Amino acid sequence: MNNSYHTLRVILGDQLNATHSWFKQQDQGVLYLIAELHPEATYVTHHIQKLCAFFLAMQRFTSALKENGHDVCYLTLDDTQNQSLEEVVLNLAKQHNIDHVELQRPDEYRVLQQYHQLIARNLKPKFCMVDSEHFLLPFEDISRHFKPKHSVRMENFYRKMRQRFNVLMDENGQPEGGKWNYDSANRNKLKTKDLNEIPTPLSFQHDMRHLLERLQRHNIPSLGNAESNLLWPVTSQDALNLLAFFCENLLPNFGRFQDAMTNKTPHSWSLYHCRLSFALNVKLISPKHVIKAAVSAYHENDAIDIAQIEGFVRQILGWREYVRGMYWINMPDYQQQNELNAERDLPSYFWTGQTKMKCLASAIGQSLDYAYAHHIQRLMVTGNFCLLTEIQPQQVDEWYLGIYIDALEWVELPNTRGMSQFADGGWIASKPYAASGSYIHKMSDYCGDCHYKVKEKTSDESCPLNSLYWHFMVKHRERLGKNPRIGMIYGNWDKQNDAQKYAVLQRAEWCLENIESL
Repeated sequence: MNNSYHTLRVILGDQLNATHSWFKQQDQGVLYLIAELHPEATYVTHHIQKLCAFFLAMQRFTSALKENGHDVCYLTLDDTQNQSLEEVVLNLAKQHNIDHVELQRPDEYRVLQQYHQLIARNLKPKFCMVDSEHFLLPFEDISRHFKPKHSVRMENFYRKMRQRFNVLMDENGQPEGGKWNYDSANRNKLKTKDLNEIPTPLSFQHDMRHLLERLQRHNIPSLGNAESNLLWPVTSQDALNLLAFFCENLLPNFGRFQDAMTNKTPHSWSLYHCRLSFALNVKLISPKHVIKAAVSAYHENDAIDIAQIEGFVRQILGWREYVRGMYWINMPDYQQQNELNAERDLPSYFWTGQTKMKCLASAIGQSLDYAYAHHIQRLMVTGNFCLLTEIQPQQVDEWYLGIYIDALEWVELPNTRGMSQFADGGWIASKPYAASGSYIHKMSDYCGDCHYKVKEKTSDESCPLNSLYWHFMVKHRERLGKNPRIGMIYGNWDKQNDAQKYAVLQRAEWCLENIESL
């Protein structure tokens, strides 16, 4: 590293994009900054594996840049102490008498506000901001597809993205296979014979003992469990290897079992999911590359049918780009949404997994062990429970944001407060994703050895989700009864006699009053 620089370029922990135009050529007058920061490690309580994954990925990215001839200043928690990002940047710029500081547009509103305030102060050095060059939809196009506080249906957006980027489209401009969406074919439960066929997941063995020691020494709070080695990808090559493994071994059954849940196999946590979300969200790999590789695998492998690849493309090209758009068009208002006035505290077992409800114990326990759960576990197990019990949305946000390795606010907030908790009143979801125990029983094997009985509604042993579901639906009937997607459900309730209704609601009230002991 020399001491004569004219430009400082700041790289955040989720901007590890080796294909960015910054790196196309070496410039001896440019210094890159990558820093471990106390404020970023503590703005919520993160999973210990998440903290280690971010810091380890940042370290490996620094090494890769240096190997390619770039000058990089990597600052650990020891170097930054309790300094803010602004303080670290300004101190380094002063130290090297730097004229210009270049920033990549951040993906989180709170960081963008920090950048705007920094730029507005008109300090020396001069600041400018460039695109992160990661997402398919340009930032300036978001307002063309989304309007603040308005419902935008993902399916319509997804179709436009398919057309715009010519993904799974035939020569006549029609969707391959003749349909846009094959979700109805992708709701299979794992049967006993299917469990033995689940491939052993590809995992990594990255030593993180030095990071665990540093985090402990700096008293960084955390949750979850950690081994000495990290199984998650922390380099671009790791991500490429995981993508190749997915395309060859998992994609043939991805869609078919993407909603399934089990705790009957050592691979229950991974199943057929690609587990690339962390690598994508810190930009170790691009969504364009992931989609291209998966579609190529589909065209080359007869074992992958259209329903499998379409379900995967919908997650990356559709949902991921969609929630980013909904986030940015609605911030900062999104953070305040609580349309259903939910105010209950999150139960303590969300930090321990110690509950008699098998579905919750499985999903939370897995999350604590791996910093990961797939979308149905998040939406229809933990999310559904928080919705039915009316947990305060900010507490739900903070738990999801902290516990999952792939959670950054731009993707977490719309998924949690919008899709899962219906706190936005329907900007994202056309109906609350509320479900009784029958859904869990349909899509998992959790109920078989649960303390509670999934087919009972009112007894002391009845599944709490059954009574809580009807309690939620009855409480919000005035709002939900007019919804064409769920209004008909109330007919089932109305068929019950008054005694049955009373018993169900009383059981729900007991569950709410004794939520900590469920």
